[in-house]
Amino acid sequence: MGRNGETTSGDSSQAPPVTMDSSTTSQPQGSAVRGASLLIVLQVASRAVTFVANQLLLRFLTAQLLGVSTQLEVYYLSVLFFARESLRVAIQRQGPTTTSTDNDKKDKNKTSDSAQDSQSVVNVGHLALVLGLAAAVGLGGAYLKYVDAATAATPHLDTALYIYGLAAVIELLSEPAFVVLQHRLRFGPRAAAESYATFVRCAVTFGAASWAWRRGCDWGALPFALGQLGYGLGLSGVYFGYGWWLASAEGFSLLPKQIAQPDQSLQSTAAEKKSDDQLVSPSKVGSNNGYALGYFYRPTLNLAASMTAQSVVKHILTQGDTFLVSILSNPQAQGVYALANNYGSLLARLVFQPVEESSRNYFSKLLAATPSDDEANPTAKKEKYDDDATAKPQHNPSVPSQQALAKARADLVSILHAYLLLSILILTLGPFGAPLLVQLIAGPAWAASGAGLVLAQYCLYLPLLALNGIAEAFVSSVATRANVHRQSLWMAAFSVAFALAGFVTLKVLDLGAPGLVYANAVNMLGRIAWSGAFIRRYFDRASAGKVRFAFWADIVAKGSMGVYVASTAVLWQVLTLCGVSIGGVSSHIFKDLFTVCGLALPYVGLVAYMERRYLLDCYRSIRGGG
Repeated sequence: MGRNGETTSGDSSQAPPVTMDSSTTSQPQGSAVRGASLLIVLQVASRAVTFVANQLLLRFLTAQLLGVSTQLEVYYLSVLFFARESLRVAIQRQGPTTTSTDNDKKDKNKTSDSAQDSQSVVNVGHLALVLGLAAAVGLGGAYLKYVDAATAATPHLDTALYIYGLAAVIELLSEPAFVVLQHRLRFGPRAAAESYATFVRCAVTFGAASWAWRRGCDWGALPFALGQLGYGLGLSGVYFGYGWWLASAEGFSLLPKQIAQPDQSLQSTAAEKKSDDQLVSPSKVGSNNGYALGYFYRPTLNLAASMTAQSVVKHILTQGDTFLVSILSNPQAQGVYALANNYGSLLARLVFQPVEESSRNYFSKLLAATPSDDEANPTAKKEKYDDDATAKPQHNPSVPSQQALAKARADLVSILHAYLLLSILILTLGPFGAPLLVQLIAGPAWAASGAGLVLAQYCLYLPLLALNGIAEAFVSSVATRANVHRQSLWMAAFSVAFALAGFVTLKVLDLGAPGLVYANAVNMLGRIAWSGAFIRRYFDRASAGKVRFAFWADIVAKGSMGVYVASTAVLWQVLTLCGVSIGGVSSHIFKDLFTVCGLALPYVGLVAYMERRYLLDCYRSIRGGG
């Protein structure tokens, strides 16, 4: 993933070129690249189907009903998030099971080690259902108790909420199969499951809405609820099929199965202490040690518990715009913002999210499971420092090698630079082109409601969303338990800043939905600043100052940013002189779209010329790395 160790900019002396052993990195890197590519293709296909279905549904929906359905979707996503997010991240940090150095012994125990590793992952995956049941009941009851009167008047609101809760529980039934497939880097089953489930959801939702419309029935949000139920059933069915096949092949069970004796699980104190900085594999602590109740790998549970508080804060921040707009505005405004938000975040769901997920897997395996120089050379000593500069140095028996650190830095810089180039195009062309697409697809009524203007503002926020996503993906790959707690505190501070900014923009300045975009930007800037500082400290301390990282200087090519700023200003001025406005309703939409596309071509050509060396390196890396 990236440019095979070459940096895009900055002082090359800070990260001396190193030669990586292909046997240690080619497999996870190739799997990550293929996984990201497959997930992007999956997202494009599934979102294309969803997009077409949603445009058809707009003919049957009002802004108020769309706002209510958005609230119910937040309830559904919240149940899933609280039930499985921290567990998934912790499982990704669980290392491989093979520890023997003798080749014959390793071959002999390969199957059993793999089965034990898979079974420990499956057992932890079952905890998501327990957490999901509690979250569905608790969050559902809170929603019905505190919902506003206008939303409560929506027909069949209670029934729709119950169906959403049931859909979430059904989807969580497939979590054991999902986590073991993900742990084994089997991305094909996920592509098949999500594609099929998305098709079922679209078909059920559109079919129910059109049936009710033809008969003059007001079903409220029931079509969306039924569609989500179909999604859960389809997803679980496909995952169960693939999971059962993998379980039969490797010799483990998709049901919870005891791995160690419960009375011996208390002997894992040393393993727990060692896992504070990095998770170790189950076999490293023995088949009878390190398991809670004999089922659940204790270091994984400990890390998941440590990340729970952060997950709650992160989810509040992620869905904070919906929470704020629900509290400070009416369902009509909620529907307008929901439409603009769905269009604006389309790129994030299509490209950014798959890259972030694959990057988190890739960096976790590259940096968490690499033997240190101490193990290769007993006379060498390494010390790892906590984030607190005043803390005393502590010996770390397993830190990433210099080669792995240099490789990780180069790949991270390459991804961030690609995100920066994409962000430049979004910032330059999005505010003029996106509102025109809303008017063309959703109709003049939705554009006149303010959705186009909100979407234009959202284009200014997307680059921050992209940079924060990949930065936090890297942080979650290498953060220790103490780092996670510290990040949670900063997340809480950012959430307070976000709420204050939202109150000022919505209530004091009365900016409406665009004010939410500005509040989100304030929050995202804070998170990017924290993640950038953490990544810089991580590379500096893990490499003893030999591999350095500068968040801004490393991803911006020297001399190019001034060219981009000047050319963007010129392009905006030309578009304004041609009569194309930002967020307005166009009386000659096709002419304006043709103007934007025509002027975009030379600008894209300029960016490609300025970045020709980087783009060529990326092409060679993808073609050669697989």
